[in-house]
Amino acid sequence: MTNINAALLSFGMSGKVFHAPFLHLHPGFTLLGSWERSTKAIADQYPGTHSYDSLEAVLADDRIELVVVNTPTYTHYEYAKAALNAGKHVIVEKAFVGCTAEAVELQALARAQGLKLAVFQNRRWDSDFKTVQNVVRQGLLGDIVEASIDFARYTPQLSPKTHKEKPSAGAGIIKDLGAHVIDQALCLFGMPRSVFADIATTRADSQVDDYFDILLKYDKMRVHVKGGYFFREPTPSFAFFGTKGTFLKSRADVQEDQLKAGMKPNDPQYGVEPDTEQGLLHTEVEGKVIRENIQTLPGDYKEYYEAVYQSLTSDLPEPVTAQDGVNVMRIIDAAFESAEQGKVIDLG
Repeated sequence: MTNINAALLSFGMSGKVFHAPFLHLHPGFTLLGSWERSTKAIADQYPGTHSYDSLEAVLADDRIELVVVNTPTYTHYEYAKAALNAGKHVIVEKAFVGCTAEAVELQALARAQGLKLAVFQNRRWDSDFKTVQNVVRQGLLGDIVEASIDFARYTPQLSPKTHKEKPSAGAGIIKDLGAHVIDQALCLFGMPRSVFADIATTRADSQVDDYFDILLKYDKMRVHVKGGYFFREPTPSFAFFGTKGTFLKSRADVQEDQLKAGMKPNDPQYGVEPDTEQGLLHTEVEGKVIRENIQTLPGDYKEYYEAVYQSLTSDLPEPVTAQDGVNVMRIIDAAFESAEQGKVIDLG
């Protein structure tokens, strides 16, 4: 089996939870280490790994073939560009970068260098989204007329992570939770014709956007993507309405909580939602009306890194391509333009 040497650019929560466990577990990857600015912790959890003191040290290590840019969003463009120029394949967390122009530039640079550039949109491999995707692909709802995907929480307090709350090219809810739901919508339905958005600041002392309701307009379909921090009793996070029926599903993926609690991704219970969170399908199949709960598919972020591995070793497309990242940034830029001007933005 071909081996791919990888390094992280941060060993905080995202490094410990979303990346290191999967790189370590996959037989085709070797996790060489991480850039660690103060606390040196990676070698304690993964003996034999190295703690790099700077980005330059990571990029100077000729053994490293894949760099994971899992730092705050406002650094993504600079760090990803440096890694590509150093001849490394790159994974960039969401939101991809600060704007569409930066996304297009990185996409072109990766192509010119003959390198792989992938976006880490892990929520495509959530149990809830995989289940919704399966229902839609089976055609159980007929033609989708309207759909709603939200990422709603009840967290009125400001985040202790100042990079999320201090105005910058990467701050605010749209480039945090919004990037997930926009990507999920585009994954299901592709690019819309136009965008209309309402964006607001709702929390006391907040300096960034913390509420959004974005309408993606297709030829015969409307898709709402929405998020905010004052949803103590949220409605179903996935509400899909078609010519044959309806599917409602909560956002209940357990992977993040399991990983934070120390569960390994190869545990038999990993990614398995409780049965109480099953989605409700009310539709018509072969002339018979049914109304029943649907078994939730397991979530599995291992599938993302397996797809990255296949992309690197068999020259297959990345699981979430740079073009996917460009498309999400086009929606985000259009949403802000729409909210500022109070009008529908045609995407052409």
